[in-house]
Amino acid sequence: MQEKDSVSVYFVQAALYRLRDQPVRMDDLLAQAGIPKQLLCDSAARVPATAFAKLWLVVAEELDDEFFGYDSHGMPAGSFALICRGLIQTASIGQALRQCLSSYRLFLRDIQGSVSLRGKHAVITLHNRQESPFLRSILEETFLTVVISLMCWLAGRRIPISRTQFGHPRPAHDDDHLLWGPDLTFEATQTEVAFDADYLKLPVVQDLESLKAFLRTAPQWVIIRFSNRQGLSAQVYRQLRNCRYEQWPTLVDFARERALSVTSFRRQLKREGLSFQEIKNEVRRTIAFDCLRNTDLSVAAIAEMAGFREASAFHRAFKQWTGESPGSYRLKQRSQNLDSA
Repeated sequence: MQEKDSVSVYFVQAALYRLRDQPVRMDDLLAQAGIPKQLLCDSAARVPATAFAKLWLVVAEELDDEFFGYDSHGMPAGSFALICRGLIQTASIGQALRQCLSSYRLFLRDIQGSVSLRGKHAVITLHNRQESPFLRSILEETFLTVVISLMCWLAGRRIPISRTQFGHPRPAHDDDHLLWGPDLTFEATQTEVAFDADYLKLPVVQDLESLKAFLRTAPQWVIIRFSNRQGLSAQVYRQLRNCRYEQWPTLVDFARERALSVTSFRRQLKREGLSFQEIKNEVRRTIAFDCLRNTDLSVAAIAEMAGFREASAFHRAFKQWTGESPGSYRLKQRSQNLDSA
C-alpha cells in the first residue's frame, strides 16, 4: 500500500461493531492500529489503509472471528486460509465460485450465497437472515467484497460487475461505481451481483506458492482494490464523470497533471486493478444508467452524452451490457419505482 491509500471511517466503525459496548477493548485495538479514536465521531474522516489493514487483523484476532462478529456463528482463525487452499485446486473460476460459496456455508449461518446463470450473466444472490439493519448492510458488503476479491485473485485479473442491487438502504459512505458497477440500486427485494458469465470459464492461475504470499497480504489486497475510495482510479473516475465527454482529458493529460510519466500512471492504475480504458468504459456506462433512470432525456441524447456517435451503436452496446434495450430498461426501472413507492 502507498501512503495516500485510505478508507472511509465507516469501515472502521463497522470492524469495531461488536466491541461498541466495550470501550476499553476498543480503544486498545485502535491504539494498536494507530487510529485516533476521535475519528470515529467524524463520518467524513478517512483512515490510512495501512492502519485499517492492521485493525482488520487485530479485531479478527481479538474476537477469534475472521468475520468480525457479523454472523451468529462466525469464522474461527484459519477459516479463510482453509477455504483458499481448497479454491486453488479448482480448475476454473466457475468451479471456484461454487466451492467458495459452499465453503462459507460451513462457517456462516446468517448469510449464504448462491450462483445461477441468467442469459449471458452469472448472478450471485444473497440470502440474509440477520435482523439488525446495520449488520445486514455491512454483512452483505463484506461477504460480497471478500468473495469477489477472491475470484479476481484466483483469475489474476479484475472481474467487472455488470449490475448490483442491495436489499438495504444506501450506506453512510461514498458510493463507488468502480466497486459495484454502474447499474447500482438499493432497497431492492433481494441482494444480487451480476457479471459476464464468460468469466466463469477463466482458469484458476494461482497455486500454493502464490497463496502463501496472498494470505500474508490479503487485508491489504482487499482494501486496495475494493475499499480504497480515494485511489488514483477513483480520482480519474470522478474527474471524467464531472465533465462532458468531448472535454475528457487524455491519459497523457492525467499523467501530466499528477507529475507522473505515462508509464507510472498506468502502473498505479494497474495496481488498483484497472486500466484507463476500463475506467472510461465504466464512466460511459454510468452516464447511460443514471440518465435512463433519473432523466427524461431521449435515448439519442443519452447516447451522445455517453460518447456514442450514433444511437444505434448505443442500443447495441446497452443490449450487450444488460440483455435489453435502453427503452425497456427505463420502463422496467420506472415500474419498479412505482411498485416501491
